[in-house]
Amino acid sequence: MNTTRSVSGRQQAVSAIRIAMTLMGTAVTMSRHPVVRAGIRAVASNPKAKEAAISATRNAAYNAGVIARHLVGRKDR
Repeated sequence: MNTTRSVSGRQQAVSAIRIAMTLMGTAVTMSRHPVVRAGIRAVASNPKAKEAAISATRNAAYNAGVIARHLVGRKDR
């Protein structure tokens, strides 16, 4: 018995959009937390920590893009 489930490309795209919306909502909620805000202020005043935070953010954004491409797939151009 074959139990694999076929999912259309549109359903995958909708799922990816839902995941992205959930992550954005979580990020906004976390950014409003007082401890997170205090940490951001502390990092902004320290140049070395600021550079590390920028690098970590860029790496996280790149990795999120890689995951999104795997979820949605690439279109032939």
